[in-house]
Amino acid sequence: MIWNLAPKGRAFRFVGHQDAVTSVQFSPFGNLVATSSKDRTVRLWTPSMKGESTVFKAHTAPVRSVAFSHDGHRLVTASDDKSVKVWSVERQCFVYSLSQHTNWVRCARFSPDGRLIASCGDDRTVRLWDTSTKHCINCFTDYGESATFVDFNPSGTCLASSGADSSLKIWDLRTNKLIQHYQVHSAGINSFSFHPSNNYLISGSTDSTVKILDLLEGRLIYTLHGHKGAVITVAFSRAGDLFASGGADCKVLMWRTNFDAKSYQDVLQQHSRRSTPDPPPHLTDIHPRGPHLHRQQPRAIQISQTVADTQSTDPQVIELGRAAHSAKLFSGQTHSFPLQTATNSQHSNGLPPCHMATTRVEGWMGEESVCWTGAAATGSQTGVSGGGKGRREEDEEGRGHTQPLEVVSGHPSSLDLTLQHIVQQLDILTQTVSVLEERLTLTEDKLKECLLNQSQILKDVQKSEERRRTESEESDGSPEEFT
Repeated sequence: MIWNLAPKGRAFRFVGHQDAVTSVQFSPFGNLVATSSKDRTVRLWTPSMKGESTVFKAHTAPVRSVAFSHDGHRLVTASDDKSVKVWSVERQCFVYSLSQHTNWVRCARFSPDGRLIASCGDDRTVRLWDTSTKHCINCFTDYGESATFVDFNPSGTCLASSGADSSLKIWDLRTNKLIQHYQVHSAGINSFSFHPSNNYLISGSTDSTVKILDLLEGRLIYTLHGHKGAVITVAFSRAGDLFASGGADCKVLMWRTNFDAKSYQDVLQQHSRRSTPDPPPHLTDIHPRGPHLHRQQPRAIQISQTVADTQSTDPQVIELGRAAHSAKLFSGQTHSFPLQTATNSQHSNGLPPCHMATTRVEGWMGEESVCWTGAAATGSQTGVSGGGKGRREEDEEGRGHTQPLEVVSGHPSSLDLTLQHIVQQLDILTQTVSVLEERLTLTEDKLKECLLNQSQILKDVQKSEERRRTESEESDGSPEEFT
């Protein structure tokens, strides 16, 4: 789904993947959208009414992550086939593969200057790759469980990684040393994002919270309780004035920050006066009779987000991709119909109305949040709509500009049959290549194991020879030497 945040803006639903979509990212210039899926493919979409996409037969297993380089020329993908692959966006082709992980690869990202790639996976390692030599130049192995997410800070001097053990670590790439280690969540961390200023970081966890860290002071400053399930992904906007979080509760929350407007101490004091007033004094405070304990006030602000859903009209959702752009078929009778849109009249067809929720809490960084909700089981569309006055006029204008599609029925021509045969042969060829790649991967693993065993045997042989040599030298000693 691509949402238009402008009032009365249309939302686009792109259809094409055959399985769950695992990752989505805009290109740096906003003219392309890359998606990865469990159907083993990566797609490049044009975010427009045309709904065109290019398919990369990327991996031999589900693709977990896709990301653009900062110049927009390359794509990096991570997959359950234990490999990281780099693709050319302009030529739309495969460039090279990185394959030293020994288990599923969860995430891969380019550094801001494009000279490095970081990847992490279920082998409990975070690897750093040189894009010029294609070699792994560093490997961090300090995780007790799977490493779930990895990314560079905006300046490219640090690398952060999170794990299923609820830890978040930040490494200084100039010294290859761990400089910060946070253990603030009670469950695994699924995603995190750096603020453009390098001073803050947000993280989303399976414990259903979003936490905000002050990297300069090295501590947790906010805990946000907006979601009712695991938080799957979080991201700052490019300017840093907004951030969004998406959860397993089928909601996307948009938050407004005020990092540059107020200092944290001012926010803390104002919030403490508003929601956590000091407890009444003890009698022993007025008439001290002996020592007693005071409970220390927590320094991290807990934000319990109680969002009241307000029902509003649906945005106009336009279906694009496979369902709307079927190939032109055959000659014969012609039937035309408009693009499928979600308007108020469709509520009787099982499409629920959209919910928009806003909340304003003064004095803390999340001044305002906007919520989009949707039902996962039905795949229903949701979004923020202008609502109210002028909605009917906007719908009529949308219908007026919507171009009808033509579906032509009849008997297939010889050209169509030939094209279908070619497509079938290409699919068979693709499956064959996938099988060969899987076998090559297995063979490579076996060869690595054999090489390791051989090197171990050689070491053992050398040690035994040295031991025999020393024993023979000792036995060859003359009696005079002993006397």
